[in-house]
Amino acid sequence: MRAIAVSTPGGREVLSLAEIDSPTPGPGQVRVRVEAAGVNYIDVYQRTGLYKMPLPGRLGLEGAGVVELVGPEVTSLAPGQRVAWASVPGSYASHVIAPVDKLVVVPDGVDTKTAAAVMLQGMTAQYLVTSTYALGPGDTCIVHAAAGGVGLLLCQLADHAGAFVFGTVSTTEKAALARAAGADEVILYRDVDFAAEARRHTGGAGVDVVYDSVGKDTFDRSLGALKRRGMLVLYGQSSGVVPPFDPTRLSMAGSVFLTRPSLNDYTATREELASRAAQLFARIAEGALSVRIHAELPLADAAEAHRCLEGRETTGKLLLIP
Repeated sequence: MRAIAVSTPGGREVLSLAEIDSPTPGPGQVRVRVEAAGVNYIDVYQRTGLYKMPLPGRLGLEGAGVVELVGPEVTSLAPGQRVAWASVPGSYASHVIAPVDKLVVVPDGVDTKTAAAVMLQGMTAQYLVTSTYALGPGDTCIVHAAAGGVGLLLCQLADHAGAFVFGTVSTTEKAALARAAGADEVILYRDVDFAAEARRHTGGAGVDVVYDSVGKDTFDRSLGALKRRGMLVLYGQSSGVVPPFDPTRLSMAGSVFLTRPSLNDYTATREELASRAAQLFARIAEGALSVRIHAELPLADAAEAHRCLEGRETTGKLLLIP
């Protein structure tokens, strides 16, 4: 099998394509032939060492493919079934060994590449909108990076929930994508102060929630965009880590809330994982949720995929195809 390996933290140059023996699944595991692997910012964090991973190791957490071989004690899956996952290490590969309880079956109405593209980002958007801050009619929210992989899904789900959506983007091309995904107002953050613009549109009150995947560059203004007792949901840090700050700032901003959620904590049980995935797949199958795939690159081009992601060039999902 082939896999993208990392021996030391660093830049994109540390990514290398390795040839290794195909492993045999153990009890409660299956071997999956990967048809598509999702590229996510957490992969960048692991590559650089910001998030620790065992080294030497293999990169990637998300993907979809076909079960090739089942291990002992596995009765819920069989060879030939299509499955997808969001948290199986080493997914930048032609094959993975995956615990059965981390896999969900891909229904007939969803193609395998779409399933790979939606597992991590789609379930992230789903829990942010339904659980971290449950949006409803009359709520207002800011979605940063609204034309990115999570951003486009967040806009659609927030719009479906009845919320008023402010999307922040960097270009007019991305603005058009955000509007098509359901953003009611699109703010070009390089030209306009998004916090001031959101307050202007809300009569000075501010928004109920900011979904912020950018981090350092947007944190202060995200706090400033919130209404009294609003919530800042910091679920990423593409621009860098937010520096330590005095919690008194939350009180001064209007007794606002700050949370740093993780998908693992919102899919902590097998039942919750299956439920969130089923809701996503149902929306996709019925045409209510559109998943935009920005590009499909060969597995060997993992470094190029990271370059595109770090350069904020993507409008949608990046996939690696073994």
